[in-house]
Amino acid sequence: MEQVKIGLEIHGYLVTKEKLFCENKTDYKQVKPNTNICPICCGYPGARPMLPNETAVGKVIEIALMLGCKISQLPLIWQRKHYDWPDLPKGYQETVSGAYSVPVGSEGKFLGIGIREVHIEEDPARWDPETGRVDFNRSGLPLVEIVTEPDFKTSESVREWLHQIIITLSYIKALDKDAGIKADVNVSVGQERVEIKNINSIYSIVQAIEAETKRQIEEIKKGKQIKRETRAYNEKRKTTLLMREKEEQADYRFIPDPDLPILFINRQLVEEIQKKLPELPHLKAERFKKEHDVQEKVAKVLSSNKELAEFYEKVVKLSVDKKLTSYWVTIELLRVLNWNKKSLPEVQIKPEHFAELLKLIEEKKITEAAAKQMLNEFVPKSFSPSDKLKKVERISDEGEIKKVCEEILKKEKKAVEDYKQGEEKALNFLIGQVMKETRGRADITKVKEILLKLIK
Repeated sequence: MEQVKIGLEIHGYLVTKEKLFCENKTDYKQVKPNTNICPICCGYPGARPMLPNETAVGKVIEIALMLGCKISQLPLIWQRKHYDWPDLPKGYQETVSGAYSVPVGSEGKFLGIGIREVHIEEDPARWDPETGRVDFNRSGLPLVEIVTEPDFKTSESVREWLHQIIITLSYIKALDKDAGIKADVNVSVGQERVEIKNINSIYSIVQAIEAETKRQIEEIKKGKQIKRETRAYNEKRKTTLLMREKEEQADYRFIPDPDLPILFINRQLVEEIQKKLPELPHLKAERFKKEHDVQEKVAKVLSSNKELAEFYEKVVKLSVDKKLTSYWVTIELLRVLNWNKKSLPEVQIKPEHFAELLKLIEEKKITEAAAKQMLNEFVPKSFSPSDKLKKVERISDEGEIKKVCEEILKKEKKAVEDYKQGEEKALNFLIGQVMKETRGRADITKVKEILLKLIK
């Protein structure tokens, strides 16, 4: 069996306030259709593009550098990529790619996969083939295209790699996380490559690769030749369908756009961007494993979010136990944030307050149950735990705990009988009632010991 080769052409929406060649806003999801439009992005005759969005160009350079690419020292030429489709009002797409252009970045490598090129282009409009209506809110949005070498061998490796690249680019806030990614996928099983167009989720990308690989293998077994063609993935049928024969570059009739100036990338700008780039997430995870002695799974969770990773490191520097910190950040902090449907930047939790809370646990001044309750109160704004210590301080006095236990046993006679009949869950219930009565302040080990003595 021939080896499977898979390559990706990934498209993502760049985070900018304005479109690529006009001043219309990019918040196409928040407004009615055909609201953020003008003669430029609607392709009116005689309408000329403005100079390219500087922020968008800078974002593409950042992305290329994060993926280990060389930034072009040659002039970048805007090309008109021609094709006839209802979502393209001008009849061509503006792109820094094609027969006469060079990409912004090339010859990169990310997690073992070659990056052929990274370039910038504009998004077409949104056409609904069922109604025939076209919404131009998306027309002219700045896109980045990342083209990989055909280095993938399995759909699973594609899935993991795409997850990692999304996490990595989130560190520089380059892509619109709400818009997701689109991809064209190239699959070859020893013969011609077949392109599957416009797949809109990682799940669908994986499914399309598996369906197309299976199709090609079955065709080859029948003695048929695989033709170079463009196909679409049908999610309902779990198969790929023929769209058209594969276009070559000549079919798009690339020509330099006379209305747009040649771009020259300033080397000083590239150096400044390079200096400001964050540590790559997978390298950060490896460092956490070595320096902080955390498990691989924990390191991946910590490094999956830049703000979370930075918060963790700030807390660790405040002389708090590393393992305790990693647990409370990855489990308890995320629990509180998820419950409140907030991200870390949306709340005001100071690392020093969080560290102070953990120190109170270390010093056994408060129970973990009481600490969890206090952490719940850190949203939306944290406070010094010491200010509320009297209300949550651990109860270690056996006499005080015994009084509470006796009261609970009187109230919960059925649970006592159940435990005597061999139901261990009944004991856990009684412990829980004592902890509830003491607001989580009682020493849970002593609670269990006292209950067992009183029941016997």
